[in-house]
Amino acid sequence: MSDPVLGMVMLSSFIVIVLLGFPVAFTLMAMGLAFGYVSLGDRVFDLLVQRTYSVMANDVLISVPLFIFMGYVIERSNILDRLFHALQLASRNLPGALAIATLMTCAMFATATGIVGAVVTLMGLLAYPAMLRAGYDRGLASGITCAGGCLGIMIPPSIMFILYGATAGESVARLYAAAFLPGAMLAGMYMVYTFIFALVNPKAAPRLPAHMAAGSLPELIWALLTSFVPLAVLIAAVLGAIILGLATPSEAAAMGSLGSVLLAIAYRAFSLEKLKESVFLTARTSAMVCWLFVGAYIFTSVFGWLGGHHVVEALFVEQLDLSSVGFLVLTQTIIFLLGWPLEWSEIVLIFVPIFLPLLKTFEIDPIFFGVMVGLNLQTSFLTPPVAMAAYYLKGVAPPEVRIQEIFRGCLPFVGIVIVCMATLYVFPEVALWLPEYLYATPPLPAGQDPSAIPEGGFQIPDIQPVLPPLN
Repeated sequence: MSDPVLGMVMLSSFIVIVLLGFPVAFTLMAMGLAFGYVSLGDRVFDLLVQRTYSVMANDVLISVPLFIFMGYVIERSNILDRLFHALQLASRNLPGALAIATLMTCAMFATATGIVGAVVTLMGLLAYPAMLRAGYDRGLASGITCAGGCLGIMIPPSIMFILYGATAGESVARLYAAAFLPGAMLAGMYMVYTFIFALVNPKAAPRLPAHMAAGSLPELIWALLTSFVPLAVLIAAVLGAIILGLATPSEAAAMGSLGSVLLAIAYRAFSLEKLKESVFLTARTSAMVCWLFVGAYIFTSVFGWLGGHHVVEALFVEQLDLSSVGFLVLTQTIIFLLGWPLEWSEIVLIFVPIFLPLLKTFEIDPIFFGVMVGLNLQTSFLTPPVAMAAYYLKGVAPPEVRIQEIFRGCLPFVGIVIVCMATLYVFPEVALWLPEYLYATPPLPAGQDPSAIPEGGFQIPDIQPVLPPLN
């Protein structure tokens, strides 16, 4: 069996084994070591050490646990109920006010945490019952809660773009700048759809009851000053420092973590028990991400060594003879389908690197491609039958709410994501204008040597010279 065929067998075997329910990170390592041993012999263990060390020494990845810690501390600072109440008062005169307030709260809170499960669960406990009590259609309320909770994947500071930047060798600051307007556009489309739905079908999204809309203008201003403004300032400071080049992602994440602790103290929600819980959850989540990164490094390195990338390139370039539009549509369709059985992190670290070497061939900007992937990954949490956001919500929803109703509510928002992706393709300036305006030349990630960035992210032309010779 030739090496390229062996590489495709490895990729196919991985997909089958993951679908059987085995842990992804350790499956990646096991498959990489097993197939690598067949081709490289004992040198594959040197590859394991090198790739593990490269993950540990990656300065960009330091920001991952810091952003996760920031999110968990904010989650436990009792700001969500204050924020939801303030935005509910601010939008009280709009059709579907409660739904729009839910989306705005989700967008703010998802930006601060970036943890989909946490946002959907918390909003499922706070906003979802309020919408049901107000007489909202179950499907609409479910779709709003699930779609809004997924915005943290797309809206900076997003952990997804940190992993994509480390994978593709692209600047996180440029990715954040590119994702800012598309993320705001997607959230705006959600709100416009909800507003129009409430106008057309007011029974499905009735206006706020009098007791929920009560409040004077001074009360509204005070509610916004004590909930919306502090969180907005914290997010703007962290994101602005990164985009404007005032701090690296790791430095900004560290300051954001400190700011979240100070915010929790200000809200009198800080305790050693909550701090301990946040640290534990951060360590657990970060360990999962880092082991997944190690496994993906090993797997894709062996896959590239075996020539699997050449098979993919021959398929897309020579046999299918795709145009740039065809390549983009096909790759996004594949990522969309992969979102059913796999998490977004697994797609970004395993399958996206397979397409990265082809971007130059089809003349597609990797920054633009990353934003399209970020939009597409919204669907991985919303599309049945494996819509994780729907299952998060079902876990906290009243017993009478069926999973089919939640799925029904999510589908219109999947359509909105697709419309947003099509709009972005027709008008790529929405993503590319801000990074081009802010950066005359693409800045590298902090501490990144230009010569150290492998073309296509995970390809390994540099491995053979440093591995010991075969016996």
